[in-house]
Amino acid sequence: MAECVGIVGVGLMGQAFSHQLLQSGFKVQGYDLDERRLAQLHERGGTPVESPAAAARGARCVITSLPSSDVVREVILGANGVAESAATGLIVADTSTSRPEDSVKLGAELAKRGIRFLDACVSGTSAMAWKKDLIVIAGGTVEDFEAAKPFFAGFSRAAYRMGAVGSGAMAKLIINLILFGNRLALAEGLVLGMKAGMEGESLLQVLQDAACSSKTMIDKGPKMLNGDFSPEGHVRTSLKDARLALEQGTRLGAPMLVASLWTQLQQAACQQGLAELDSSAFIELLRE
Repeated sequence: MAECVGIVGVGLMGQAFSHQLLQSGFKVQGYDLDERRLAQLHERGGTPVESPAAAARGARCVITSLPSSDVVREVILGANGVAESAATGLIVADTSTSRPEDSVKLGAELAKRGIRFLDACVSGTSAMAWKKDLIVIAGGTVEDFEAAKPFFAGFSRAAYRMGAVGSGAMAKLIINLILFGNRLALAEGLVLGMKAGMEGESLLQVLQDAACSSKTMIDKGPKMLNGDFSPEGHVRTSLKDARLALEQGTRLGAPMLVASLWTQLQQAACQQGLAELDSSAFIELLRE
C-alpha cells in the first residue's frame, strides 16, 4: 500500500512537489485556500482535503509550502491545524523560506507533542521542481532527517542535513543571497551589452560559456532577454526573502551589501506593479 504524504500549500512549488511524489508512488492529500489549486491537484491524481488537519490525517509526513513562517505556524498549531490530527512520530517538513528563529521555536513546541520537525528548505525554481531538479537543505536531528529522506527523494534530486533545526532555513537564506548577486550581475551585464549594441542572445550564449557562467544564466537569462516574466517565483516573495536575509545580517553583525541593494530593487519593482511577476522582472528597472 502506498505511503501517504500530506501537503499544505499547493501553489507554484506545492503543485510540483505533489506531481513528483505521485510519480514516485506516494499517495498525496493536499490542502490550499485556492480552490483552483485543489482542482489541479485532483486532476494530477492527488486528493484535495478540507483543512491542514485533514492533510495530516493518516499521513507519515506532512510537507508545508507556504509564504511565511507565521503562516506555517498557523496551519500547524492553529484551528484545524496539522497538530490536531497528527499521529505520534509524524514528520513535518517545512519547505517554506522561513525565519530561522521561528523554525527553532516551532520545532521545540512540536517536539513536546511527539511531532518531528525539519526546516527542509528547497533550492530551485518551480520550473526546476517540475524537472525534479531541486535540492533539500534541512535542519533537524540526524534521526528525523534519515526518516524523512525517502519523502525528500520523492520530489528532489538530493537532500543535505545542515545541522539542528533552524540551520536549513539559514542555509536557504544564504543560497538566496548569492542568487541575488548572480541575478543582479546578469541583468546589469545584459543591459550594458545591449546598450552597447550587442545582440542579446549572442551575449547570453557567451556568458553561459564563460568563466562567469551559473545556473541563473540558464534559468533566468532567457526570461530577462525576452521579457517573459511568467512566474517561477514572485518579486514579492523575493523581497520577503531579502528582508529575512537582511534581518539575519543585522542580528549577527554580518555585512549585507548585495542583500541591501537587491532589497531596494525588488521593493522598487513592487512599487512599479511587478510584484506578481517572476523575480527576474526587476531587469525592467535597469532597462528604463
